[in-house]
This record gives sequence, C-alpha cells and structure tokens, in this order.
Amino acid sequence: CAGEEKRVGTRTVFVGNRPLSETETYVAQRFCDNRIVSSKYTLWNFLPKNLFEQFRRIANFYFLIIFLVQVTVDTPTSPVTSGLPLFFVITVTAIKQGYEDWLRHRADNEVNKSTVYIIENAKRVKKESEKIKVGDVVEVQADETFPCDLILLSSCTTDGTCYVTTASLDGESNCKTYYAVRDTIALCTAESIDSLRAAIECEQPQPDLYKFVGRINIYSNSLEAVARSLGPENLLLKGATLKNTKKIYGVAVYTGMETKMALNYQGKSQKRSAVEKSINAFLIVYLFILLTKAAVCTTLKYIWQSTPYNDEPWYNQKTQKERETFKVLKMFTDFLSFMVLFNFIIPVSMYVTVEMQKFLGSFFISWDKDFYDEEINEGALVNTSDLNEELGQVDYVFTDKTGTLTENSMEFIECCIDGHKYRSETQEVDGLSQTDGPLTFFDKADKNREELFLRALCLCHTVETKTNDAVDGATEPAELTYVSSSPDEIALVKGAKKFGFTFLGNRNGLMRVENQRKEVEEYELLHTLNFDAVRRRMSVIVKTPGGDILLFCKGADSAVFPRVHNHEIELTKAHVERNAMDGYRTLCVAFKEIAPDDYERIDRQLIEAKMALQDREEKLEKVFDDIETNMNLIGATSVEDKLQDQAAETIEALHAAGLKVWVLTGDKMETAKSTCYACRLFQTSTELLELTTKTIEESERKEDRLHELLIEYRKKLLHEFPKSARSLKKAWTDHQEYGLIIDGSTLSLILNSSQDSRSNNYKNIFLQICMKCTAVLCCRMAPLQKAQIVRMVKNLKGSPITLSIGDGANDVSMILESHVGIGIKGKEGRQAARNSDYSVPKFKHLKKLLLAHGHLYYVRIAHLVQYFFYKNLCFILPQFLYQFFCGFSQQPLYDAAYLTMYNICFTSLPILAYSLLEQHIHIDTLTSDPRLYMKISGNAMLQLGPFLYWTFLAAFEGAVFFFGTYFLFHTASLEENGKVYGNWTFGTIVFTVLVFTVTLKPFLKQQRMYFIFAQMLSSVSTWLAVILLIFISLFPEILLIVLKNVRRRSARRNLNCRRASDSLSTRPSVRPLLLRTFSDDSNVL
Repeated sequence: CAGEEKRVGTRTVFVGNRPLSETETYVAQRFCDNRIVSSKYTLWNFLPKNLFEQFRRIANFYFLIIFLVQVTVDTPTSPVTSGLPLFFVITVTAIKQGYEDWLRHRADNEVNKSTVYIIENAKRVKKESEKIKVGDVVEVQADETFPCDLILLSSCTTDGTCYVTTASLDGESNCKTYYAVRDTIALCTAESIDSLRAAIECEQPQPDLYKFVGRINIYSNSLEAVARSLGPENLLLKGATLKNTKKIYGVAVYTGMETKMALNYQGKSQKRSAVEKSINAFLIVYLFILLTKAAVCTTLKYIWQSTPYNDEPWYNQKTQKERETFKVLKMFTDFLSFMVLFNFIIPVSMYVTVEMQKFLGSFFISWDKDFYDEEINEGALVNTSDLNEELGQVDYVFTDKTGTLTENSMEFIECCIDGHKYRSETQEVDGLSQTDGPLTFFDKADKNREELFLRALCLCHTVETKTNDAVDGATEPAELTYVSSSPDEIALVKGAKKFGFTFLGNRNGLMRVENQRKEVEEYELLHTLNFDAVRRRMSVIVKTPGGDILLFCKGADSAVFPRVHNHEIELTKAHVERNAMDGYRTLCVAFKEIAPDDYERIDRQLIEAKMALQDREEKLEKVFDDIETNMNLIGATSVEDKLQDQAAETIEALHAAGLKVWVLTGDKMETAKSTCYACRLFQTSTELLELTTKTIEESERKEDRLHELLIEYRKKLLHEFPKSARSLKKAWTDHQEYGLIIDGSTLSLILNSSQDSRSNNYKNIFLQICMKCTAVLCCRMAPLQKAQIVRMVKNLKGSPITLSIGDGANDVSMILESHVGIGIKGKEGRQAARNSDYSVPKFKHLKKLLLAHGHLYYVRIAHLVQYFFYKNLCFILPQFLYQFFCGFSQQPLYDAAYLTMYNICFTSLPILAYSLLEQHIHIDTLTSDPRLYMKISGNAMLQLGPFLYWTFLAAFEGAVFFFGTYFLFHTASLEENGKVYGNWTFGTIVFTVLVFTVTLKPFLKQQRMYFIFAQMLSSVSTWLAVILLIFISLFPEILLIVLKNVRRRSARRNLNCRRASDSLSTRPSVRPLLLRTFSDDSNVL
C-alpha cells in the first residue's frame, strides 16, 4: 500500500516492548541481538575458511598443485619436499590469524558478557549486554559506556541533558551534550519510565556517526499521539561514555552488529602497494622460466633417448608396462616431473616473510619518539602495515589547510561593524573604531548596531558552557569554560566577551547573555539551523525578552553576501578582503526580523521537515534556504589560525624530494593563498596562474573564457618546460616556478561541462597544466571535490602514487581515495585518523615519515623481494645443469632434506633480520638531504633493470657453484682407500657453498659490512684464526667419529676374514682375486 511505500528503509520500535494500549496485543519484532562479533572465524569454520583464503594466493595454490602432482605422478622427489614447506607456510599463517582471531573473540566476550540494567515491570533487572533487545529501556550510570545505540529518554538533570565523550568512536575527548525530548524529561524513575507508552520510527541502521533521522510518537491515556522529531543530538552511540551525569534512561534502537560503531568497522577497502604488483610480475617471469626449463629438459631427454643404447641401457631395462605407455602421455608425465624438480624456483615462503617484515617493521613508526606529541600525549599510529613501502614512493601530496597546515587554534583578532573596524586589545568598544581605507566618509557605527552585532556573536552558535562548581544561580564569567566541536565558535564567543557581552549558557531552553551593563538577558531559542559544508553558514531563531523574533546568521562571505541587501555589501567587503589577504579566517554576520505570521509558517515548515523520515536533510535544506533570505548585513569577524610548527620546513623538504604538494581547502582563496605563502608552498618568485570565478566572470561566456585561459596557460608551460617527464623534476630548479590556483566552481565547470567532448578536452588540458606546476591550491572545495581531484591524479598516465593528509571529517573522502591516507590527530575530531592508514599528531611528522621511514621501508622490502628470487634461482640452476650430466633422468642433485629446509630454515631468517634492521643511510642524513628520496622514486629498485641484474647474478653464481664443484671432482675425487665421492656428496658441496654465499650476500650490500669483509679478505691472520677456531671447536667430535669408524672398520675386516677362512676351508674358491675386488670394503660409483 502507499503507506508502506513511504516507510521503506525505516523501522518501528515500541518503547519497553509493550503495546501502545492495554487492549492491543504485542507481537514481538525480529531484530538482531546485541552480540558484537568482530571475529572472523568460529571453531567450526576456521579450517575450511582459512585454507580457502590462503590458497587464493597464487604461490600457495601453485605449490598445492605441485604437491598433488608429486602424490599422483611418479616424480623424482618426494612429496615431502614441497608439502612440508607448504605445510609450514600455511600453518604459520593459520596460527597467526587464529591467534589474532582468538584475541578478537576474547574482546567480544568481555563486551557481550558485561553487566547492564534493564527496566522491566518498573524494576531494575540485571542482565548481560548480549541479552538486550531492540525496544528495551536501559539504565546507564556515570562513567559507563552505552551498551547499544540508545534514544535518550531522560536524565538526572532537570533539563533532560547529559554529557558524553565519544573518544572511542571519533577520538574527540571533549564532552558533547545530548538532549531528551521535552515530553519525557520528567520520567526519571523506573516506575515513571515503565508507564511510558511510545513508539519510535527511525531509519534503518547506517554507518554515518553524525546522521540520524527519526521521530517518537508519545501516547497519552486518550491515545492521542504527540510526535517529536529525533536527530543525532538524541542518539547515544554504543562505545561512547556517560560523563558528568549520574544516570540516564534510554531505549535501544540499534543493537549488536547494527550499531553505528559496528557498521563503521566493516567493509573498509583494501589497498595494494606497488611492490605487491611487482612481486606478481616477477612471479609470472619466474613461472615462465620454470616452464621453459621443464620444456627444454623434456625435449633434450627424448633427443638423448633417440639413441637405443641411451633409451634402454643394459643396467636399466624397461618394464612391459613402460613399453606399452603412450609416448605423448609419457612426455607429459616427464614434463610434470621436471616441473616438480625445478619448482623451488618459485619462493613459497616469500609471502610469509614479507608479511612478517611489514608487521614487525611497522612497530618502528609507533616506537619513534620524534612522533610523540606532549600536548595530546600520543604518538604515531599504524592502522595498516601493508603500505609501509608505499611511503617511499609518493609522487603527489594532497593536504588540507585548516588543522593540518595550521593549528586550528583560533584567536579572535578584530571585527567590522558597518565598515568600522574594532580591535580586541581591550574590553571597551567605545573609542576603538577605525575606518577601512576607502570608507573614511562613514561615521562611527551606531551603538545599537554594535550591541546587535555582539548579541549575534553570543547567540548564533552551538557552544555549551561548563562550570567548575555545580552551584545553582548565576556564575561568575571567569569560571565559565566554553565547549564546542568548532574552535571558530569558541573564538567568536570569547571575542564578544572581550567587548563586554558574555554568553552564560543555556537554562531551560533560554540562552543567557550578560551585556556591558552587567544585566542578564534571556533569549528563547526557537530553532537552530545547523551548519553544513554545502550551505557554509548556520543560523538561530530566537525570541527577545521584548517578544520580537530575530534570525541571526553567520557564515562565509560567499554564502552570506548573496542573501543580504546589495547596498550593504560594500561596507564590509573591503574589510573581509583585506583580512583574508592577511591570512585571517573571516565570517560575515547578518540578521533579520521575523513577523509573527511569518514565524508561524516557518515553524510549521521546520517541524514538518524535521519530522520527515525520508529525505529529511534535503527538505530541511530547502526550508533553510527559504528562511535565510533578505537579511541585513551587520558586519564580519576575523580570527587567526596560526601556522603549525615546522609546516613551512616540511613543505620545502617535500618539494626538494621531488614531491608535488597540492593544498585542498574549503577556505576562501585570499586566506588560503596567504597561508600558502606563509608555509612556502608558493615562493615570492612563483608565478601564479588563476582559474577562479573572479578571472572567469570577466567574460559573459564563462566556458569560452575558461577555454581561453586553459589554452593560454598550457602554451606558457609547454614552452617553459621540456617534454620529457623524467627531466621535469630537475627542470623545476632550472626554470621559472609556476603555481596554480583553482576554486570549486571552476573545477565543477571543468569536470561537468555542458558538452562531454568539451569536458574531456578541458580536463586533459587542466591535467597538463597541473603536471607542469610545482604547487597547486584548490580553494572552496567540497569534500566530494577533494576526492575527485585525488582520483583524477591517480588515473594519470604512469599511475602516480598519491598521499592525502587531513584532520577533519571533510578530509575522509580524499584519505580513503588516495593510495596512502594520513590522519592528523587534530581538534576537529578523529574521523580522519580513524579512516587513515597512518595517523600522526602534527603535519611536521610527515617529513620523517616519508623521507626516512618510507625510504628505508622501500629499500628493505625491495632487497627482500629481489633476494628471494635471486636465492631460489641460485638454488635451482645447478639442479638444471645437473640434468645435462645425468642423461636428463630427473635425478635430484640435492638431498630431500635440503630441498625441504632451504627456504624454511637456511635462508629465510638472515634476510628477515636484514630487512628489518638495515640502514644503508643514516636517518639524520635522509631527513637532512631530501634529494635522496628521488633516487628510489618510481619504484626504481624493482624495475626491469635491477631485476635482470639480480637474475643474471643468480645465473652466474649458480653456474660457478656447479661447475666449480664439477672441476674440483675431476682432480680430487679418490680417497686413499680407493673410495670415490658419490653424487650426494657432490650435491652437498654445491648446497653448502650455495647457503654460505646467499647468506652473506645481503650483508655485502650493507656499507659497514662491506668494509669489514674487505678487511677480512686482506688479512691472513684473520683467515688463520677463523680456520683454526672452527677446527678446534669441531676437533673433539671429529676425532670421536674417526675413532668410531676405525673401530667399526677393524671389526668388519676381522669378521670378513673369519668368514673367508671358513668358506675356503669348506669350498675352494676358483676366483679369489675377483672376490677380493668386489668385497664389501670396495665401493664403486
């Protein structure tokens, strides 16, 4: 039916799980329970689910196939040789993942088994948290966390408010105020709560922490419903903590995995580093080498066997079954056998080693004392260790301005009232008025206008007050502490206080203000039109003590100027532009009187929009837009946001390292431009190219003017810079530097042109201009536009690595979009830090994070990956060469134990230690000389050149191991007793030399170890000491073994002589010489 269609995506919750009247029957609704499940596995699905996930990796799946081939086909090596390493890798990974999941299970049980109190039949009932159902009324005491998402019904305070910290959700440590609807404020006991008959209609669960749409219908005895709207200010989130309030009652609306906290920890996209892509490419190359080796050996085997004597020698006759086997099938079986023989060229243990290196290496960031910030008492945090090496490959840095480059610690500087400037050096307004340059003909602002402006600052905000002493009655202003999620609002309220107007807080819906005459004025707060990033303004509607209804509005000049009378703008515009050039943040303040009849209409529209469950935000935005028109401009404010410590030095270092830095901000152009000069993003010699509304509006046809500017800028830049992309970074220092400034409206024009073909043309030219500029400033950016910019650069030719850094919720989109996301633990909450890959306290820490840690992580992982392929090619090449000397019989060169343990034990741990601890360049050198970062950019160490170098090196050394041992056996293969060395001895010598060589290889790359080995090689005494000490250490055991062998041989010789004498005495031998020749003491190869 139509009614049901309107309620799509909503749920109805009955408070207390009771029917709305005694005559109705209550049918229990089905919602999920309150269990939190963050674990991935259960006892029953762990084995199949974990194995499925592990065998999705190409290397693991490959070795599983090899193992199955060894089991089903007669292969030269035992299935243990590939099965045991695979089992080791799978087991280690499973144990690691199982342990991590067990920790998650334990944490879940601590939450699910915690004690809560439910109101049932007017009594407090003790239950476990997981037993809470949607609709239950829950009692929460001070300093307890909310067990599920609750709608606040009442609290111990008379006004139905409570204070909550959401640090575990968004990191904000300051107290936030939440409100109960006025109809349930008085229900402060279990008995009164139990008498409540109400139903809540709200949206279905969704993860946004800051959005909630619902309404509560309260039924009296006459069953006449009273409807009240519900928003995020009424919703207490699971994981938040109750503070400064003794007790609250709330009704559960979302439980368990449907709470906003649980939904926020699900479905985060997985990012892959460039190194992983290189590993996959190398695996394909080595798989091709493996197939080639197997095909060559199979072909040569049948060429060798084309000679009858080689195909069936007298000592190895074929069976009848082998003669009847199809030749094609036999060739395929031989091909598989060679595949098995050479399969160790694929490094099975590399994935585990890389994972361990990344996981253990990430602790170096967390442990770095230089990242510790005493102000917030925190250091750096690693949210994902999979991208450590990506920190050393960044090409573009996208940074927010406010709170990232600046402190986000606002200080009120001055204000403008009707074009007259008021400084904040003293608390008195009179006598401090100055006129801005071209406005000298205006008189001093009227006293009533001054007071109206200051009242607007005291009333148009969402600031809460806290007092040290909970004493009823008026409190001294000095004891007030202002609390708000926006530092701007606190700065403005404090600025008004300096001029004699003090905001005293809210009491029973009345906003209390102390004026210059120390009189307390009370204003009834009728409606708050909240700030959002699209409107860029906020308003309040209040009723004065005299009964007048006023609307006060503050916001960005671009959002306020179009909504005020035109003749008033010029009075304030000069002040705003001058302060913006000085780097101050400016806000314009306006008001209008609302007639009683108009207010009734506005009130009705606002209530109707607030009660809507579908499209509430769009409906509210439309109503806000209609209300905030035809206003009167009063003046403007200026607050200073100081630059962060070492922000300029950090940007200079990033530029020197060859990185391009883009500033993406929602602030106005003049303010952002001034900040960019202060932090040295733009130098005094930088020529700025502007693509802004101001430059485009000079022409009647905006698109034509935009096209002209794009063509003009491209010609200038293409003429200045060479076409080669590799020489572009060097050209920055040799040629004129260019910077680009673009605003949000112009970017929309470029990306969303009226014609698709023209839009693509604009976009291509714009990208060409951006690539030639050393720095780009994007101002007046919406959060979505920030993500669009990052995505556009990510898709450039060559797929440059992007990094985004920000501190606020409006930066989350670009942080998630970029290859690497960095969150600043700032004052706008922790939304950015929660959604980032790495979080640091300050922007200055980015310098060491990239230039030192990123550089070292990349070099270490690059050596690790190249080394794994190198050592496996060294290992398997002698096996391949050996086939040319054994008739391609698939005879293994190495013992099965060596094949099994080579990757697991002999060669994994040294390179792991090297890849964790190696510092080929000192950290201080890396941070002081940013140009070193350019040497590893573009994945330089994992390109085709270095890969071929390591491959040819492995081929050379593998050939030396084999042929060196081969020629050694030509001259010294016989012992004194006539024995000759066998093939296992040959293989063991090759393996021994191989292990020593590949183990020492990483340490030769280390500069310090290079000089050590050079000194050792040139010192005879060192070699003598090493040989003697090894010999002395092993001598007792060697002597014991020799004595045992001598005794065993003597006993065996005596036994043989006794048997021979017994045989001769009973039966004469006709061939004694032949018997002696083939006696047990001889061993012919």
